[in-house]
Amino acid sequence: MAANGDATKPVIMNEEELKRKQREKLKKLQATGGNPRPARSLFCFTLKNPFRKACINIVEWKTFEIIILLTIFANCVALAVFLPMPEEDSNNTNSNLESLEYIFLVIFTLECFLKIVAYGLVFHEGAYLRNCWNILDFVIVFMGLFTFTIDTINKISGVPLEKGGGFDMKALRAFRVLRPLRLVSGVPSLQVVMNSILKAMLPLLHIALLVFLLVTIYAIMGLELFKCKMHKTCYYSGTDIYATAEGEMPAPCAQAGNGRRCAIDGSECRPGWEGPHNGITHFDNIGFAMLTVYQCITMEGWTKVLYWVNDAIGNEWPWIYFVPLILIGSFFVLNLVLGVLSGYGARPGAGVARD
Repeated sequence: MAANGDATKPVIMNEEELKRKQREKLKKLQATGGNPRPARSLFCFTLKNPFRKACINIVEWKTFEIIILLTIFANCVALAVFLPMPEEDSNNTNSNLESLEYIFLVIFTLECFLKIVAYGLVFHEGAYLRNCWNILDFVIVFMGLFTFTIDTINKISGVPLEKGGGFDMKALRAFRVLRPLRLVSGVPSLQVVMNSILKAMLPLLHIALLVFLLVTIYAIMGLELFKCKMHKTCYYSGTDIYATAEGEMPAPCAQAGNGRRCAIDGSECRPGWEGPHNGITHFDNIGFAMLTVYQCITMEGWTKVLYWVNDAIGNEWPWIYFVPLILIGSFFVLNLVLGVLSGYGARPGAGVARD
C-alpha cells in the first residue's frame, strides 16, 4: 500500500528543470513571434503532416535563426556598398551586388514560405500575418518578388528602358532599404525598444503639444520685443558694401541706445539688411519667430541669436528672455521625451523575459 501511495504522488519538478522548460517554451514562442502553432495551416497541412513537421523543425532551429540574422546583416552591408549611378550606368561591383541580391531574395522567400507552412497564413489565431513584424517581413519579400517578376517580363518581352525617362519598375527596389528593419523581427530586445516607442506615441503627442505651446508663447514674446530689430548692419558710407572685419559676417547694429556701434572708419549703421542666416533668423513674424525659438531650444547656435539681439538692442536685459527659454525648453521639456520612453521601457510587460 505504501508503494502504491508513493507511485500516485505527483511528480514535483525542481527549480532548474522548471526553468529549462520555460526557456524551451519561450524559444518556441519567439520563433512564431509569440503565437502558438495552429492545428492546420493553409487548409491542408496538419500538425502530423511530415512536410509541416519539417518546416516547424527548421524555423524553430536555433541555427536557422542565426543564419537569417547573418543574411540580413550581409544584406545591409551590400546595400551600403552599392553605389547608385545616373542614367542606369553600372560597374563590376554593382553588377556583382545585383547578382547577390537574388541570393538574398531566395533566402528571405524561403524563410517566409517555411514560416507560413509552419504557422499558417492569416485566417486563424496565431497565423504568420497576425504578427506585425511578420507583416513587415512579408511586404519586403513580396516587393522583392514583384520587382523581380516585372524585370523578368520586361527582359523577355524586349521592353526597352529609356534612360532618365518614364517610370522604371526598378524604382520599386527602393523598398530594399526596409530590409535592415528585419533585424527588429529577429532580435527580441529590439522589439522591446520599438514596442516601447509605439506605446509611448500618445504621451509623446502630449509632449509635442506642450513644446508647440511653449514655442508659440516665446515666439509671441519675441515678436513683441525684437520685431524689426535685426535688419540694421554696418555699411560703408554711400555704398551697399558691408563694413566688416576680414573673415567676419555682417551682424546687427544700433543707431541709438546701447546696441553695437559701427567701429570701422567710414562706416554707418543703416537698415536694409536681410538679417542673420540670409534673413531666416529674426522675430518679424510669427512663423520665423517660432523657427528662431525652436532653434534656440535645440541649443543649435542659440548663443549667436542672443549675441545678435545684444548687438541690436543692448545686452542689459535680453538674457532674461533667452536663459529661461533654454532652461525650460531645452533642459526640461525636450528631456520629457526621454523620460516617457524610459518609463515605458521600464514597465514590467515591456521587458524581455530573462532566463
